[in-house]
Amino acid sequence: MKKVALLVAAALMAPSAAFAHQAGDILIRGGAVTVSPNSSGDNVLGTGNLDPNTNTQLGLTFSYMVTDNWGVELLAATPFSHSVSTQGLGEVAKIKHLPPSLMAQYYFGNAQSKVRPYVGLGVNYTVFFDEEARGALAAAGSPVDLDDSWGVAAQAGLDMKVTDNLFVNGSVWYMDIDTDVKTDLGTFKTEIDPIGLMVGLGYRF
Repeated sequence: MKKVALLVAAALMAPSAAFAHQAGDILIRGGAVTVSPNSSGDNVLGTGNLDPNTNTQLGLTFSYMVTDNWGVELLAATPFSHSVSTQGLGEVAKIKHLPPSLMAQYYFGNAQSKVRPYVGLGVNYTVFFDEEARGALAAAGSPVDLDDSWGVAAQAGLDMKVTDNLFVNGSVWYMDIDTDVKTDLGTFKTEIDPIGLMVGLGYRF
């Protein structure tokens, strides 16, 4: 029994097989991304600011580990589609956007850690397209056009080992998205500033 106990203790103290997230690794993550805008901005004809609704799409991230603790990541996704409304007018537009973001990341722990929390900071570029007037704007015959946006992006996330190459991931994002919404009734500055939540799986190459 004493020998068995010593063997178990030795196994528990031995370094675990590398989870990786080490220099040279490529990490691909995929899952559902829910974008929830925190909108503010100009009052639209006394009816409130423009407010896009929440939308969920497929998200993909591609990371390269520069060192065991530092990485770079690109966020991509299928186009997000939002109904835009004001409190007084209801739905006034339908829009789509893509928010690719490039991040510098720091991973806590080391290559032997089975759980790797990380944080990131970078830049977001949001392109708007397929803008369509609805409700009162459509009735007034007004087009809708949104300027593309550059802004800061930040994230925090967690990877947890399933196998040597497969892991589960959860992350939260913040994006600074400001745009001018142009209509025949005027131009309205709008800050969308969404929080994004992604849950999915990752694979290490």
